[in-house]
Amino acid sequence: MQVGIVGPPASGKTTLFNALTRGSAATSAYGGGRREVNVGVIEVPDERFAFLVEHYHPRKVSPATIEFVDGMGGQEARERKGDLGADFYATVRKTEALALVVRAFEDPTVPHPKGRLDPVADAHGVVSELILADLQAAERRLERLEKLARGAKADRAQTLRQIEVFQRIREALENERTVREVGLSEEDREAIRDVELLTEKEIVLVLNVGEEQLQTPSPAAAALEAYASEHGYPCISLCAKVEAEIAQLPPEEEAEFLAAMGIAEPGRNRFIRVCYDRLGLISFFTVGEDEVKAWTIRKGSTAVQAAGKIHTDLARGFIRAEVIPFDRFREAGSWNASKEKGYLRLEGKEYIVQDGDIFHVRFQV
Repeated sequence: MQVGIVGPPASGKTTLFNALTRGSAATSAYGGGRREVNVGVIEVPDERFAFLVEHYHPRKVSPATIEFVDGMGGQEARERKGDLGADFYATVRKTEALALVVRAFEDPTVPHPKGRLDPVADAHGVVSELILADLQAAERRLERLEKLARGAKADRAQTLRQIEVFQRIREALENERTVREVGLSEEDREAIRDVELLTEKEIVLVLNVGEEQLQTPSPAAAALEAYASEHGYPCISLCAKVEAEIAQLPPEEEAEFLAAMGIAEPGRNRFIRVCYDRLGLISFFTVGEDEVKAWTIRKGSTAVQAAGKIHTDLARGFIRAEVIPFDRFREAGSWNASKEKGYLRLEGKEYIVQDGDIFHVRFQV
């Protein structure tokens, strides 16, 4: 699963990427020449996973991960090239969600390209660009479909269905509404699945604040939260510069630094968890002395689908799943104690796996 980091130039996208990856990817001033894409696989912070690792002391640990992609910002590309930026869109179209970074920090060495700080205007500007890109894609597809509908060999019923869906999408986009706001059914999505529309993706707003704003929220934060609430976006405030500095510290020094700053946990942890949730993902666990592993599945997945995630043979020969909710496991203190207390359940193929389930599959091939 990939999350694309997007936003206006000089908003702190690559600084945030470095905070997430504990890396040192090169940033670029507005108008600079950086064009490469940075990609990082990031562990999903999960205190449940940490507890299980501490309990079992396994030989191997495998946390849940998601991938973040940092490319050139859309506005930057347009202002350089006079268009939407083909490289930028080619990158983010392949992602499943977008993290839209806007700035609220003052920095005279990196001035805002527009000479003002207005996170709501910046966020709206990027979303408008995404809407425009989707409108162009929808119009191109409609033109092709209408030609197909006139052809003798076209699957007319399917083509007319696609035309109807794209017409609804085009109307929404022309009225500055995103594809997510159209309310597409699963059948609608299936009809247009081969077209990667940017505003159908989940969007997470990230307000990049100055260090002095960490303890005292700014009016800009309240304004962006109101904008986010209006459009159904989650909104996270953090200082990417501080987060990147924290990420370079050894674990013990990081804890001391956070305590001195009065911060309960790094903002990057909250951000990663929000992205994981908005991607529609949950984790279940398999445990033992050999390995403790967090498996990533879609919300609403069944027990047999979870078994197939572990190995296809487990799904093929699935008999039952032994399931202990994590909170029950922690309360009891061990797998055997959980069984003795009656916390272990036997579930069939259609059981809907819950976030945090500890899982063991009975199977026979």
